[in-house]
Amino acid sequence: MIHTVSWGLAIAFGSVLWVELVRDIYHALSHVWQPLYRLHSWHHRVFRPDLSVANETIYRQAHWYNDVPEALLMLLFSFLGYGVVYTWDLSPQWTAFAGTLYTVGFLATAIARGLGIPYVDEITDITHRQGEFTSLPAKLFVNRTYHWRHHFDNQNAYFCGTLTLIDKIMGTALSLKGKKIAVTGASGTLGIALLKQLHLRGAKVTALSSSSNTIDLDLEGEKLPIKTISWQTGKEAELATVLEKIDILIINHGINVHQARNKDAVSKSYEINTFSAWKLMETFFTTVKTNKDIATKEVWINTSEAEVNPAFSPLYELSKRTLGDLVSLRRLDAPCVVRKLILGPFKSNLNPVGVMSAEWVAKQIVNLAQRDIRNIIVTINPITLLLFPIKELLVASYFKLFTRKK
Repeated sequence: MIHTVSWGLAIAFGSVLWVELVRDIYHALSHVWQPLYRLHSWHHRVFRPDLSVANETIYRQAHWYNDVPEALLMLLFSFLGYGVVYTWDLSPQWTAFAGTLYTVGFLATAIARGLGIPYVDEITDITHRQGEFTSLPAKLFVNRTYHWRHHFDNQNAYFCGTLTLIDKIMGTALSLKGKKIAVTGASGTLGIALLKQLHLRGAKVTALSSSSNTIDLDLEGEKLPIKTISWQTGKEAELATVLEKIDILIINHGINVHQARNKDAVSKSYEINTFSAWKLMETFFTTVKTNKDIATKEVWINTSEAEVNPAFSPLYELSKRTLGDLVSLRRLDAPCVVRKLILGPFKSNLNPVGVMSAEWVAKQIVNLAQRDIRNIIVTINPITLLLFPIKELLVASYFKLFTRKK
């Protein structure tokens, strides 16, 4: 009996997941295939940036031209799920119609909105409700903040309607095209590699460096000068005006005093690796003021694999672990998305014996960010892949249990 119930629930869940995947694939195709886009474009004519309806007539027509055909396709493909269950002789077979019933409900509400039946849109069209955003873009399920980005950040990304799975697979869960991105530690090996990868993805990059020299990117033998802003640790607040115009801040600067353990080494390690990064993060948080900021602004912070593994440089480990814990604490209430970069040893001035190349590491960081991974782990050490998620869950839970937002 328990076995049958378990299989029934699994088949029902799979059938619903299947029609949702069909919907998201249809949506993505609607942006690349012109015949479908002519229908789907009605959906993009409806809303203003505050998600208020620009025209009630167009709002209704959009459901007839976009939502109803989408639901009919989902309904058609829902029977394919039953066909698979029947072919493989899985039971109970009737549970495969859960996706069909789910789609019928979706179709019915789309028709009701198209007919203009009162209050149906308020109950069923949740991702298009007007008002202030009360949450960040969700990681697993599409919410208003996530879907807003499809309309007003990049229409060629954020395709998902309920689950974010297809966007994660396609790398469209975060669009970097046209984003203004600033990178600290920009004159370092990883900083330059990140600037290059971000530029190649269509971002408008700014280098934040302790050096006064303009940073150039080497693009197939051609030198491309990058906007470079010189700043010094301890003067993070002076970057507030700059950060107002930045969409994504990547905090990447750091120092490794190696075997040193004297007073100056302790002070320098914590000032640069911990408190400078923390101050910059807090300064950036003050620039998050509008719905657009909540939806599109982000902080990426390089906390290092030293959060969970030895780096054979105790002060580097201690200062980076402190930073990692501070980030875990603050992102419980952060006004924007905060990503951690947990990186293994790569070859750089800080670590000349690193085993990974900075270019490869930077490429993986960007790839994973575009799949909306919030804890980006790039390492060759399988222990980190195992330990960090456990450590992060325990630490975040501890902070949430024994602290409160005032």
